[in-house]
Amino acid sequence: MPMPPDYQHAAADFDRLLEIARDNAGLATRNQTYTMVQGVFIVFRRRLALADAIRFSQVLPALARALFVADWDVEAPPRPFEDRETLTREVQALRRHHNFAPDTCIRDVARALRACCDEAELDRVLAGLSREARAFRQG
Repeated sequence: MPMPPDYQHAAADFDRLLEIARDNAGLATRNQTYTMVQGVFIVFRRRLALADAIRFSQVLPALARALFVADWDVEAPPRPFEDRETLTREVQALRRHHNFAPDTCIRDVARALRACCDEAELDRVLAGLSREARAFRQG
């Protein structure tokens, strides 16, 4: 069996996600964008049950999926969803002195994911999550 396209094109797919997120957020560099995307992923996964987070990660492009689960303390209990401003500040706290995520960072990453994922699959997975999780991921 040949290597699945998801893995063959992993770097290009991740670059596309970062480019779209960068443009959405008005950021200047790939490093700024990487920190923003990583922060949004961490904040989101902290609020999901393990099974829901794994289901969600399965619709992400390969390298985004790896970033979503990297360095995750799966023993930590899920946190509650809070208001958008609180969640945004949590994203912006990741590497605080090197984080340029704008106040629209959650929306910006959500839109980039919509552009880079199979939308029908993403919607199917989101439909199985809480109302707060759906609102977070839809930006």
